[in-house]
Parts: sequence; structure tokens; C-alpha cells
Amino acid sequence: MEPYTSTEYTDMLLTLGAAGGNAAEGVRMYAEQYSNQRQPSRPTYLSVERLREYGSLNARAVNRGRPHGEQVLDAEEDILDAIADDPSTSTRRLGARFDVSHASVWRIVNRNGLYPFHHQIIHALNERDYQQRVDFCRWLLTQERENNGFVAEVLFSDEANFTRNGMVNQHNTHTWAAENPHATTTRGHQERFSINVWAGILGDHLIGPFILPQRLTANVYTRFLQDDLPILLEDVPRRTRRLMWFMQDGAPAHFARGTRDFLNVMYTDKWIGCGGPIAWPPRSPDLTLLDFYLWGHLKSRVYATQINTCQELWQQVQEACREIRNTPGIFERVRQSLLRRAHACINEGGRNFEHLL
Repeated sequence: MEPYTSTEYTDMLLTLGAAGGNAAEGVRMYAEQYSNQRQPSRPTYLSVERLREYGSLNARAVNRGRPHGEQVLDAEEDILDAIADDPSTSTRRLGARFDVSHASVWRIVNRNGLYPFHHQIIHALNERDYQQRVDFCRWLLTQERENNGFVAEVLFSDEANFTRNGMVNQHNTHTWAAENPHATTTRGHQERFSINVWAGILGDHLIGPFILPQRLTANVYTRFLQDDLPILLEDVPRRTRRLMWFMQDGAPAHFARGTRDFLNVMYTDKWIGCGGPIAWPPRSPDLTLLDFYLWGHLKSRVYATQINTCQELWQQVQEACREIRNTPGIFERVRQSLLRRAHACINEGGRNFEHLL
């Protein structure tokens, strides 16, 4: 785009003054009075308001190094238009494209109220999932409304795999020192090990953790529910256990006929899962406390230090669970998050909503 002329900038200043400094109103008045001329955008009017910073509307006769002043002003609308066309572009790329400094691009975007936001990874959904997710969220909110505290009566359960080479956020990995200690983090070990961890959240209780086999069959999972889960629940008050609902997702071992038969006997109609009395919506980790809170929180703590043996890995998992148990009010906050998520899911018609929270 050709830079605006001094005459055009003068017309903009006149309409901006007539509009009382309101850029949006100035754009409208300019369109009415100068309908045959090219129409400046609101960002251009915001630039006009800052002309006093540069002292002149005319481009410099000599360009020494990176352009400043009026030339940066001329480039501002082009930069803003480029961002509108490609919001994921970088300030360095924009600086190179429009021949302005990286710092100048930052000043432009900051003046116009633009900030860099990280992309959030979301899970894939099928169109047929939407209504199932809405139905479940409506049911959950109805139960909570009719029985205040219902969410605290549900044992949310799940399994997660912890490996030796788990996630490490290098952005948060650093060492404070007066001089560079050249610290390193070892990755890609040839000796690998992992554990399959089951855990649950019931009210203000973190149940487990408990190690299950890596290849979890329906028979092994059913034996766990029958023999081990009651032991894990022994410290939970009897009244809580009596009112308890059981929730699981749709993993193959969970959905097996034998597993569902056992749950129907053990919990009658008080369990949530694929093929259960209350259907769990598939592909919905954003609606279970374990997935949207516990596993990520646990792994960030477990992998904060280097792990050399499977025993160390298990000890780290247990220690991280103890820290969570000792965090005041954490489970109430997580339950409130679930209720907010249920509302958001309904508002979005069952589509992804976490990026809106």
C-alpha cells in the first residue's frame, strides 16, 4: 500500500478533531466527507493521533538505517493489516517484511492493544459427540442443583502412564547462578521403564495412587474394582462411601461386558461410563477431574527432577500425591472448575470450550 499523502493525513486530522478525538467516529466522518478517496481504517486514525510524537507528516529525505518517525507511522497500518491477515505471524517477520526494527513492531502492536497469546492444545471431537457431551453436562448440573454437593459424591477415576522420559517443559527449566553453570537435562535414555497408575478423586479425598499392569485386561481391572478399590476407600467416611457414585471413561477394559456386569451389581444405577446407566460422553477429558487437573499436575511435579529407576518414579508419584492432599481447598476448586466447564460445554453446543475458560 502506498503511504498516505500529507493532504490525506491533514484531512484525517480535521475529521478526527471534529469527532472529538474518537477514532471510530473520525473514520465514519471521513467516509462521508471524502467518499471518493481511499478510506483509512481505525488503526490509521489511531496512528494519526500519535503524529505529535513524530513532529512531521513528511517522509525523511534520507533513510539512514532502520526507518523511524514518519516512516514507521507509514508502515503501521500495513503491519496491523498483516497481523489481521495472519495473526500467528511474528514481530521479527513483520520487521523484516516492512523494513522496520523489531522493537518498532513491538511498540506498534502494544500501542494498538495487541498481545501474544499461546495456542492451547485441544482434543479432537466428532460431530456426533456434541449432543452426548451436552446431555451429560445438563444431567450433571441438574444433579448438582437438586442435590447441592452431588459432584463431591462422585468418585472420578482414571489411569495414566508415567514413563522415565516424561514431559519436561524446558521453558520452566532453569538454574539461578552468578555465572553460567552450563546445566543440562539428560533425555533419551536407552533403559526405559514406565508404570500404569490408577487414581481417583472423591470429595476431598485423593484415592490411590495404585499401580495396574501396563496391558490392562477386563479381568484384571474387574479384580481391581472388586478386591483393591474397597481397600483404597477404607479411609473415606462410611456415609461418603454409601452415597458414592462411580465414574470411569471408555477405555477398552472399562467397557468390557464383564466389567459392566460387575459395576451393575456393585453400584446398580449409580455409575457413569460408556455403556453404563449414565453414559459417559466419549472423547471428553475436559470433563473429568483426573484429565483436566490431576494427571497434568502430577506429571509436572514428578518430572521436575531426573528419574533413574522405576522405584524412584513410583516414589515421585506418591510424593506428588501427598503434596496435593496437603493443598488446602484444592479439591473444592477443582469441583467448581468442573461445574464451570459443564456450563461452558453447554454454551458451546458440546464443542471444545477450554480455550474460552
